[in-house]
Parts: sequence; structure tokens; C-alpha cells
Amino acid sequence: MRVVLDTCVLFPTVMRQAILAVAQAGAFQPIWSPRILEEWRRAVAAKYPDQAAVVDGEIALLGAQWPGACRAVTSDLNRFWLPDPADVHVLALAVDTSADAIMTVNRKDFPKGDLAGFGLDRVEPDGFLTQCFGAQPDKLGPALHDVGHSARAYHPQMTARAIFKKARLPRLGKALDAAGLDGG
Repeated sequence: MRVVLDTCVLFPTVMRQAILAVAQAGAFQPIWSPRILEEWRRAVAAKYPDQAAVVDGEIALLGAQWPGACRAVTSDLNRFWLPDPADVHVLALAVDTSADAIMTVNRKDFPKGDLAGFGLDRVEPDGFLTQCFGAQPDKLGPALHDVGHSARAYHPQMTARAIFKKARLPRLGKALDAAGLDGG
């Protein structure tokens, strides 16, 4: 399965790490564009100016770990429509790369009906990752456990389940907790 990652799922660290851990384990192939990465860079710089160099390093690591994931949009953007014109490039990328879905938390900006006309689905990180974990717990559990464990180093007072909940992944955190993979 090929999934375009919208900027909003790359910006939160724990969410990004969980998504990429599941992709690294082979559950799906991530896709993004230089524009999506630039939007991520600008969002981090606006919210955390002192972290600009960190995100540059993370983007470089993504390029090294996923050399085929960054793809340019080749379609004429004028042939697409979404409620937020600033998101049209994401839809065009999905069409250009024959993706199966767009992963986003912005439901209203990516109506399922509009995407279906292009043979695309909209998936949200929590539901998608929870479904992937449920289908392959032995394969994905260790990677997701590591994400929770790493995040607890920065938030030792929080359980991994609480960290996943804060990262807008509450169902995934609950599923990992129920499986005894809470990252603790």
C-alpha cells in the first residue's frame, strides 16, 4: 500500500516516529514531496525557532532512510480541487504516484468523496496504525514499543499510553497497552 503523508502527520514527533516505524516494518510505503517537507520545516520554525536545525537533520535522515519516498508533483494543479487550495498539491502527489491513500488529520480539507473520485482513500494515523498493528502485532509491536520507550525518556512521568494519547494516537496506545507493549 502506498500512502502520501500530509505535513500534519510529520510535524508531531511521536506521531511521525510511529508512522515511520510501521512503514519501516513493511506495512506500507510512505510518500511525500519536497513541498510537504518544506511545509514541515516552516511549521517547526514558526512554532519552535530553536529547532530549525533539528528538523533539517530529520529531513536529511528521512531522505537517507527512504530514498524513493520523496517525489515531485508533475500534474497540473489546476485540474484538482479541494476545500483548501493549499492542499491540492497533496492530492496531485497522490494521483501522480498512484498512491492508495492520503494520511492526514485534516478531515475537512480532504473529503473522502472527493478523494474517491481519484481512487484514493483518506486515512487518519490513529485508526490506520491501530489497524496495521492489529493485523501484524508480532511484526509491528517491537517497533511501536521502541517509539513509546524513546518518548518516555523525554516524559518519564507519563505512561507510554498517555504519550500516544497526547500524540493523537489514543487507540494505538490502548492497543499497545492491552498487548503488554506499552513502551515502559
